[in-house]
Amino acid sequence: MELLTTNNVWMMICTALVFFMHTGFAFLEIGLTRQKNTINILFKNIFIITVGLLLYYIGGFNLMYPGDFNGFIGFAGFGLDTVAGANLAYNAGYTYWTDFLFQGMFAATAATIVSGAVAERMKIGPFMIFTILYVGFVYPIAGSWKWGGGFLDQLGFYDFAGSTLVHSVGGWAALVAVWLLGPRIGKFKDGKPQAIPGHNIPLATAGVLILWLGWFGFNGGSVLSADPELTSLTLVTTCLAAAAGGVVAALVSFIKYKNLDLTMFLNGILGGLVGITAGADVMTPGSAIIIGGIAGAIIVFAVALVDAIKLDDPVGAIAVHLICGIWGTLAVGIFSTNPEHTFLIQLTGVACYAAFCLITSFLIIFTLKKTVGIRVSEKEELEGLDTHEHGMDAYPDFRLNDN
Repeated sequence: MELLTTNNVWMMICTALVFFMHTGFAFLEIGLTRQKNTINILFKNIFIITVGLLLYYIGGFNLMYPGDFNGFIGFAGFGLDTVAGANLAYNAGYTYWTDFLFQGMFAATAATIVSGAVAERMKIGPFMIFTILYVGFVYPIAGSWKWGGGFLDQLGFYDFAGSTLVHSVGGWAALVAVWLLGPRIGKFKDGKPQAIPGHNIPLATAGVLILWLGWFGFNGGSVLSADPELTSLTLVTTCLAAAAGGVVAALVSFIKYKNLDLTMFLNGILGGLVGITAGADVMTPGSAIIIGGIAGAIIVFAVALVDAIKLDDPVGAIAVHLICGIWGTLAVGIFSTNPEHTFLIQLTGVACYAAFCLITSFLIIFTLKKTVGIRVSEKEELEGLDTHEHGMDAYPDFRLNDN
């Protein structure tokens, strides 16, 4: 009982840290976008975490962890009330209730990734519908394939804390949404990308530091116990990858663009964190630095690639969460200390999630586009979503001409 209590307390601390990450996402997104859309972004972030938890209670948790099932889709029933959740023998590491809450915090993250990518031009109503469908059904079904003991788990696919299961699942949807939405007004001029600066870079910086702190729970909690050796190693590899990602991104950006770009530095840190997440518990510290460093370099070129193919991602979500998520998942097959982890199996897992997420997100967003519409009017976009969607101003005594 004493060991269970220790493990459970650690898991609850990690749950709180992952919850705090939503503050980091909110700060990062509003910091990298314009003042006139601040309320809209904050509303979406609050909606995602509140509705996400309720959806996870209603059916998401039991879709993701259905028990014995066919390996592709299963369902253990609605709600938690009829399950023997109070049974302390549920798991050697933590209780049933802790498991629900910890996993519930992860569930909302996938939609948060999409929120940043579609910032400043997507209608709030369709985004809310998308969130309900994606968090309520797509994410838990995808999660069951590995974490619920599904067919990819049986195949030997490995994703420790979600480079693919969380970050790429959100990243694929972000890619589809950005493509179907189109770029913001003024983003491309004569085919060339134009910078649209965020209104509060200090807030974005705070957001990244909060996310880094939250990753102590994101990866540390994924050990699923308070095992001192494995937890400590996981936190070390996580931090080293983040540091390497930031430094390499800043260096490569300086070489490529001849300036010390803070936003590239910040996204490099996030890229390193996303990259190490798939294998943080099976990497040596040296491998973690290599993985994070490569993720940092990837960020610089991925951001340029997104611009080159005329996609508009205001916060770099596709580069950070999708492309670095893919890299981190494949890196398990290259650097893992477990010889059973192979590159081919990791690649198979990436392909399965790509197909599922691309198809489902396209069906949801394309249907919304053809029925209710997903993009605000030109007038609403130019004047800001805060005024038109919410009738509020984030800074009523401090207005900037940011059109």
